[in-house]
Amino acid sequence: MENDEARQILNEIGNLLAKDEDYPSENTLLYAQLDYNAVSESIFKELGNQILYRDPVNEHLPDVLLDLWEIPESDKRWAEMEYVYRDGQFQVTYIYADEIDPEDDFFERRDRAVRRHLGEKPIVYPPWPEDDVPNYDL
Repeated sequence: MENDEARQILNEIGNLLAKDEDYPSENTLLYAQLDYNAVSESIFKELGNQILYRDPVNEHLPDVLLDLWEIPESDKRWAEMEYVYRDGQFQVTYIYADEIDPEDDFFERRDRAVRRHLGEKPIVYPPWPEDDVPNYDL
């Protein structure tokens, strides 16, 4: 998928990722899973000897990802995407549903992509805000 519309949207994704005020220029992996009206995006930043998981930093990113996903490409749509932003340039890999083992867990695929693109480093997740911590009665 390398038409002008797709390239424009891919550039926009890079611009949105670069708007992260705390970590704008770090090596970044956006791992996204899409389906009809559904977007799941995970953002990881390489920080020296660790990888930082970032909560989605821009409310427009899901809409832009859907715009990219909806570009007519062929008779099938990709299911997941790896978008690597490094040194002001991006590299994109599309993963189609028939390339995904149904027994393979999304989080395992995502973690493999993180290691492949950002290295074998510990991933640091932000703490839950105290008022959002789930509390269950047993």
